[in-house]
Amino acid sequence: MEFVEKAVIMTAADMDRVLTRMATQIVENNPDLSNVLLVGIRRRGVPLAGRLAAKIDEVDGVKVATGALDITLYRDDLSTVADRPVVNKTELPSNITGKTIVLVDDVLYTGRTIRAALDELIDFGRPHRVQLCVMVDRGWRELPIQADYVGKYVTTTDKQIIKVMLPEFDETEEVLLVETK
Repeated sequence: MEFVEKAVIMTAADMDRVLTRMATQIVENNPDLSNVLLVGIRRRGVPLAGRLAAKIDEVDGVKVATGALDITLYRDDLSTVADRPVVNKTELPSNITGKTIVLVDDVLYTGRTIRAALDELIDFGRPHRVQLCVMVDRGWRELPIQADYVGKYVTTTDKQIIKVMLPEFDETEEVLLVETK
């Protein structure tokens, strides 16, 4: 599928500023950071969770635990994704029961990724609560899911896509609005 770049939504500096703001909000809303686990949804949520943990350490001097969730087998559209979908590793502490989980993802759109992540999390225990942190909220849902921490709200059409570019996967760091040709 080919894309046409429509706009740069966030530069690397904007992303850094947004991550600092969201880290501060997480600290403010969770007085006991020793009970907080930042869990990134693979792929781009994982490095974003790591950056948030580093920002929290910077802001509050507390090292927050991180984890990674691979929701591939929990997707409701698995049969349409690929004949042989690639499944990566989920990395969580052995017991998440009683923890405050902050799920971290790059873009919130339909809510289906988050639903799958919640289904998988429950297989690992019963968290005290789950909060959602996203870099971009596209503002349209198929499921009633809302983020607690949002970097930026961007209204899009169904032909437009938000691409969060990170050096871990891409050659650059920025958030783009692209459109299918």
